[in-house]
Amino acid sequence: MRAVIGAMGLVALACGPSDPCSGHQFDRLRRYSVPYAGRWVVARGDTLTFPGAPQMSDRFRLGEILLDTTTVVVGRDCVFRGQITFRVPRPDTLAVSWFGQPEQAIVSGWPADLGPFAGVSLALAGRDSASGAILIDSKLGVQARPGMTARFVAGRAPRLSSHP
Repeated sequence: MRAVIGAMGLVALACGPSDPCSGHQFDRLRRYSVPYAGRWVVARGDTLTFPGAPQMSDRFRLGEILLDTTTVVVGRDCVFRGQITFRVPRPDTLAVSWFGQPEQAIVSGWPADLGPFAGVSLALAGRDSASGAILIDSKLGVQARPGMTARFVAGRAPRLSSHP
């Protein structure tokens, strides 16, 4: 009887959900993501305003993007955690998730009360610079003009050295 129960336990483990943060697919995701990891300081960028939306009529200006390589499971996907800091309308730091692709990194996870943002796309423009755009989510009811973007340029912040 113990052998049957033990075998059933092994079958249940084998049929259970696999770890989304392991395997070939995640190794590939990590390889694409690593070049984007780090702290990116926005050097210049558009200010985004939604004049027709009462709660979103404030101007928004992105200040910094921190892309960490610590993994987090969101739904069934394994992604990385990060932070986005806004300078305007008030200094605010949001916890986000992100992943890299060969041509860009996608940062998401903004709360809906902040605005109709789907996230940020970030593309490398060299080893220490990147350009990007704030992505607008039309499903949240705010109508953006076709082609409306909030573009920005960021540089990689220097790493702090522990050596004098």
